Amino acid sequence: MARFDCLPPRGRLMHWLKSLRITRVIAVLLLVLVSVALITHYYLSNMSTEPVREGSQRRKPLGDAIVDPDLIKGSDLEYHVDELKRIKSSVAKELRDLESKRQKLQTEISGYTTHIDSLKSEYERLTKDLQMLKITINQANMEKEEAFMKTLPDIKAPQRILAGLEDNVNVASPRSPLSCRMHSCFDYSRCSLLSEFPVYFYSPSDYGMGLSPVEHFVERSVSEAFGVTPYAVSDGDLACLYVVLIGELQDALFSTATLEETLRSLPYWHGDGRNHVLLNVARTHSNVDIFDDVDTGRAFLVQSTFTSRNFRRGFDIVSSPALGVANGEVWQGLPPLSPLRRKYLLTFQGEYLAPQPASIKTNANKNNVLQEINNQRQLQSVSEVANLLSLEKTVVDTLKRMQSVSEDGFNFQFACEGSKLLGAVSEWSLCGTDQSRQNFLQDSTFTLILTPTNTSLVSTVITQIRLYEALRYGAVPVILGDHLELPFSEAIDWRRASIILPKARLTELHFFVRTYTDTEIYTLRHQGRFLWETYFGSTERLVETLLAVVRTRLQIPPVPVMDSPSPSIFNTSFIPPKLSAPDLDPETDDVLGPIEQPFPSPMFRRNFTVTFEEFNHPRDPFHLYPNSPFDKKLSSEAKFLGSGLGFRPINKGEGGAGKEFNEALGGNYPREQFTVVILTYEREAVLINALQRFKGLPHLNKVIVVWNNPTLPPVEMRWPEIGVKVHIVKAAKNSLNNRFLPYDAIETEAVLSIDDDAHLRHDEIIFGFRVWREERDRIVGFPGRFHAWDLSHKSWLYNSNYSCELSMVLTGAAFFHKYYAYMYSHIMPQAIRDKVDEYMNCEDIAMNFLVSHLTRKPPVKVTSRWTFRCPGCPQALSGDESHFEERHKCINFFVEVYGYMPLLYTQYRVDSVLFKTRLPHDKQKCFRYI
Repeated sequence: MARFDCLPPRGRLMHWLKSLRITRVIAVLLLVLVSVALITHYYLSNMSTEPVREGSQRRKPLGDAIVDPDLIKGSDLEYHVDELKRIKSSVAKELRDLESKRQKLQTEISGYTTHIDSLKSEYERLTKDLQMLKITINQANMEKEEAFMKTLPDIKAPQRILAGLEDNVNVASPRSPLSCRMHSCFDYSRCSLLSEFPVYFYSPSDYGMGLSPVEHFVERSVSEAFGVTPYAVSDGDLACLYVVLIGELQDALFSTATLEETLRSLPYWHGDGRNHVLLNVARTHSNVDIFDDVDTGRAFLVQSTFTSRNFRRGFDIVSSPALGVANGEVWQGLPPLSPLRRKYLLTFQGEYLAPQPASIKTNANKNNVLQEINNQRQLQSVSEVANLLSLEKTVVDTLKRMQSVSEDGFNFQFACEGSKLLGAVSEWSLCGTDQSRQNFLQDSTFTLILTPTNTSLVSTVITQIRLYEALRYGAVPVILGDHLELPFSEAIDWRRASIILPKARLTELHFFVRTYTDTEIYTLRHQGRFLWETYFGSTERLVETLLAVVRTRLQIPPVPVMDSPSPSIFNTSFIPPKLSAPDLDPETDDVLGPIEQPFPSPMFRRNFTVTFEEFNHPRDPFHLYPNSPFDKKLSSEAKFLGSGLGFRPINKGEGGAGKEFNEALGGNYPREQFTVVILTYEREAVLINALQRFKGLPHLNKVIVVWNNPTLPPVEMRWPEIGVKVHIVKAAKNSLNNRFLPYDAIETEAVLSIDDDAHLRHDEIIFGFRVWREERDRIVGFPGRFHAWDLSHKSWLYNSNYSCELSMVLTGAAFFHKYYAYMYSHIMPQAIRDKVDEYMNCEDIAMNFLVSHLTRKPPVKVTSRWTFRCPGCPQALSGDESHFEERHKCINFFVEVYGYMPLLYTQYRVDSVLFKTRLPHDKQKCFRYI
């Protein structure tokens, strides 16, 4: 028995298994052995202790070899059987006790094993926490060192600084108003960098400047535009800029004679018109400048007609003659960008109005006196007139010859038969009605703009109208004559939207336009549409552009863009109850970075360094943004040679694999954090689980929950403690557009938009964040989708099938820059947000359209995730049968608004460096499961 008990549990088991196979043999052997030993022990005991009774015979051991079983009496045999039963019962009891002890030992061993495993897990957890703590301490020490090293303070104006009436600085007046420049005629003392550019607009009703009854609509639209500008002030004593609206003069001789006197009577003219803008909205089709004989002092002129005699480059501003167009949705009525090659390759429509030499002019009525005076200044002899006519005849003959030999679809019309002529002498007039010109331009790939042969004309109304209509209807302008001044040319790079050639290239014109590829045509047309929509599409846009040009000249930043308020669903006195529940497993054992105190991204670092560069990209040049996804990168060595504040190079610049990688953010930008934004509606349990999963997430600044449900959460609802602030925003209404509002509670550039049912591991989130830091102007996320072309219906379809090519990343799990939240909420056409509310769908598609439109880049998909599943969630909006049909309609409507399909395809996704690389045993991968 002792030897049997010493066997290990497995040995015992094998022993019993063998015994089952040879049951009879073991039973016989056991019976014999046990019986012999016990009976012998029993009789020996009795012989030594019991006396021999008289008449009886001593019992002999049953197992004794000399005992014959036949000699045993019946009574003794019964005794032996009972004894054996007793022994068997005793042995069974002993075996049961031993088995019980064995089971107890096994239970103890199992408990010790479990405890050892838990200790190992605890050790690993504590080791991980210790490692994270070390990383956090190192980060804190670096922050402390940087705080002592920092010498550049954050620039933040304590208050708005405005000039008063007594702050005028008397700059020495120039010898002549024609020599005025900004440095010599503008009073900078009234325009502090912190003044926010206050503008005073003289009311036309109080200070009318010759506006005819026909132009009352212009007066009203311009007044409304100045009324809504954020720079307007009602107190002229505080203003930096003064704007005077001037229109068509009723009586040319009388008005010109009295215009100077009227200007000098303005209350803030200050004797010389300093800081005044004379905004001439007259759209006369003669090349007559109403300020030609007027002393405008130190005021600068804004109009469409200039001659080389009175245009002061860098001071005066050429504007579009389209002031007075209706405000509203500027995209409506515009043709699509495609097809890129239209019916005609190059077109022109107009009739040349030849001048008459002054010597043969005998009769001039009163209304044409100024025109006559102007002609006499510019053309003094018959020979000059003949020379101009000869040049124009050469142009016409060359174009006609080009049209006759070309098979590319040229359409040149040099006579306006049966149409009203709009134009001035020495210029090519406009032909036909607005509608006929629209139809003509919509059939044109390129449209020719012939500048006046008289090069003393810097800008004319007719030329500016031609340019305006070409941009509006998508015909790429080909401007023949590089002496012309284009609208707002100091801010707008017109060579990105038009082709500008000297007239000497006329004979090579056909060859030149034929060299333009479809991609180049698209680029020019796309930029032209952007310029028209942004700067010329309405009176309000034109006024904003004018003020932006002057403001940028003065290095004054634009008005800051407005954040959206984020009111909490809880009042200030209510403390939401905390949830006491076990933390959800982050599903990764990797150390992914330090756990830091929340800190905001730097804001408004480029307040006073914004340049005209912003005017030529499809962005918003009229507002100042806290930060931008388009900021430039430093060179790699700069962070080690004096510009390293905030940077966290991996292993202090030496690089490394997983361990060193996770200790620092690295990359090309200083350290930062991200904000999680979750949109939720009637899914409290799902939301709480989602919040729990964010506990211990590195680089997390804050979680913002957009409570779209009109019913507030119950007061007894318990909220998890995740180590960062959870801010629950009470939405004004149930709208999917709320996902992209630029909440003032968002203090970081990086925003992780995530659905409450999207289940992401910590390593996936951190990996996505790191990728976004390298592609911060793009959407970076997980679920990929694409737009497909429906051949049968010639339209677009939304497709969620698995594909090797994608064009969208759904914002149910994606990073984007907060800049795009501003653009989505304030700049993107309102019609798109209305469509999202109508369908309660498509907000993610709208954001993809917007970012691709602004950047001309596709999104970035990370990891292999294609979709998310939430088995315990209530029915989602995507489960509705109409979901996909609505998304098809959304895509096609958005294309109509933008005028083209902004989405671009991409055929790659981003996975972790070293993911499938075999590493030495002492190295760790950046992300082991990505």
